[in-house]
Amino acid sequence: MYGLLAQLAGDSTLVEGINSHARIIAPGSSNPFLIALKASENPILVVTSSSRGAEDLAEDLRNLHPTVLEFPAWETLPHERLSPRGETVARRIQTLAALQSMPADSNPIVVAPIRAVIHRFIASLASEPLQTIEIGDEVSLTKLIEHFTALSYTRSDLVEKRGEFAVRGGIVDVFMPLSDYPVRIDFFGDEIEELSYFDISDQRTTKPVTGKLTILPCRELLITDAVKARAEEIKSRYPSALEVLEKISQGISVDGMESLIPFLVDEHTTIFERISPRSTVIFIEEERTKSRTADLIETNEEFLQASWSNASL
Repeated sequence: MYGLLAQLAGDSTLVEGINSHARIIAPGSSNPFLIALKASENPILVVTSSSRGAEDLAEDLRNLHPTVLEFPAWETLPHERLSPRGETVARRIQTLAALQSMPADSNPIVVAPIRAVIHRFIASLASEPLQTIEIGDEVSLTKLIEHFTALSYTRSDLVEKRGEFAVRGGIVDVFMPLSDYPVRIDFFGDEIEELSYFDISDQRTTKPVTGKLTILPCRELLITDAVKARAEEIKSRYPSALEVLEKISQGISVDGMESLIPFLVDEHTTIFERISPRSTVIFIEEERTKSRTADLIETNEEFLQASWSNASL
């Protein structure tokens, strides 16, 4: 899971195929201006020591460069039986999808904390185009409902929080992970006749949706037929995870199932393999980032040993 840890902590060679790496030797306040200037020549991956630093830097860069993408880290460690927030997952997938669809000569800036950079994720994540909807589209209501379910949205009677959807006749309400407000999709037959935002408190529509809406998943591990089959296959080998594996094999999403990604999916990758080979990697506060990487090595090993200790008991 942390295959690049020692490499990042010990030397400056990153990964084969990346154009170059660089460090900024200047007052911290000048970082956004220097990065934006460099981005006029090449795509940039900026690595920060913390998630807060990545968020603040991305906000500053948006005033200086047209294409700034964030690739946030999970709030949890890979071995914890906890799931990352749906908003975090959606932001990561949104960034990967944007990188996938960009022209080869574009120069985006991707900002990521070191935790996100060293964390290997499912190789097929955001490799296919995301579904979009807009007024006038011909969409099967049944297939749309199935699509929301496949992307780990939770069906409820009333939409009140992100990641939920509800169906009433020819109306579908959905609260997407990165939206400020939920959306009401009004069908006439198989045609989307109306798209409107609505208020959670009184469930009344407020304003129409303009343009396309992109449907982002709520989880990185989606329960496909292959994942269900793998969960069924390995249940007897990992009795400590039997309860979680049993639910996955039945197609039920469960909190913490992301901790089993290494057992359920074979191919994994990192953000280095998704950015352009023309990219320059820039470390902000390089020594602090190396120190943070070393801490992550130690913490990850502790959690790994603790998880296997619990499993043996």
